[in-house]
Amino acid sequence: MNSLPLKYGCNPNQKPSRIFMEGDAELPIEVLGGRPGYINFLDALNAWQLVRELKAATDMPAAASFKHVSPAGAAIGLPLTDTLRRIYFVPEGLELSPLACAYARARGADRMSSYGDFIALSDTCDEATALLIKPEVSDGVIAPGFTPEALAILRDKRKGTYNIIQIDPHYQPAPIERKQVFGITFEQGRNEVALDDPSLFFEIPTQCREFPFEARRDLVIALIVLKYTQSNSVCYVKDGQAIGIGAGQQSRIHCTRLAGSKADNWWLRQMPRVMDLPFVPGIRRADRDNTIDLFIGDDCMDVLAEGEWQKFFTQRPAPLTREEKRAWLDQNTGVALGSDAFFPFGDNIERARKSGVSYVAQAGGSVRDDHVIATCDKYGIAMTFTGVRLFHH
Repeated sequence: MNSLPLKYGCNPNQKPSRIFMEGDAELPIEVLGGRPGYINFLDALNAWQLVRELKAATDMPAAASFKHVSPAGAAIGLPLTDTLRRIYFVPEGLELSPLACAYARARGADRMSSYGDFIALSDTCDEATALLIKPEVSDGVIAPGFTPEALAILRDKRKGTYNIIQIDPHYQPAPIERKQVFGITFEQGRNEVALDDPSLFFEIPTQCREFPFEARRDLVIALIVLKYTQSNSVCYVKDGQAIGIGAGQQSRIHCTRLAGSKADNWWLRQMPRVMDLPFVPGIRRADRDNTIDLFIGDDCMDVLAEGEWQKFFTQRPAPLTREEKRAWLDQNTGVALGSDAFFPFGDNIERARKSGVSYVAQAGGSVRDDHVIATCDKYGIAMTFTGVRLFHH
């Protein structure tokens, strides 16, 4: 198949629409279920590149949750702790494969942003992964293959309309890519920079120069995530998974704040009092996720006011105090932070350290590098100048 007609483009008024290959080449994908749309394919193909690169860099299965051409979450398949199984709502007794662990991490880090996502899996989708996908609100999944059991589960999702795409794992695109804007064609070489290159850690300008194996791994994950995130972008990573992604902000400090707030929410959700919230039986997943997000945030009274809390809880939980939250957040350490370009000011480091950042990878090259370095030294943060910019548009 060389061409695939689509219902419409980004919006219903944008017709006609299709994806196709130039010349006689065949599309490297096969639709096994549903009818993916224009944005579905944009998410699927960007997400596939990300997980393929994560797998190559770490030699572990990887998964990504994509929304509007940027990742909401991405992770490799490290085992889940009991706490993570609880906050990611993994069913009791379900034995998870490494791929299922990767998906649970990718989907669970920012459940609000992942609502209605497109999923990418680096490996053949197995039954455990499909069972995790089945109850979630999602638009589709792309993977290099599906076991018969997994395919049967996914084909039953959304009354048989769930989008399932199989991609040829050996497909390699041409080295030159093109796109059109306002009838004008843009052309550039594909961004094939290798982000697992040890040379990215050669220039370390900070007093703290130690990057343990886990920190290097997490920084590589952050940089790969950023390579497929709309710029400006910043990514916080811990224990093999993105825990906060800030995408598409015009100001880098706003990226750092946005991603930091998501990383804080991920950590706050692990507070025992948050994990033990007394939800009413049968609460919808989306309502539960939204309630948790509001409870741990500044707008907690939206779900704790009289006449409101009864909709969500069997009894009214006491609100978290600012001091409680800060004390819990201060326990989060060892977080890795990547940036798709240089930090222009030390305020980014000031904000990042409040979310437990101990390691930083950024391009370097700002006229204020000295101020950024001094701010890292102030807090004992190790930083590497990669010399690599990762803008993505």
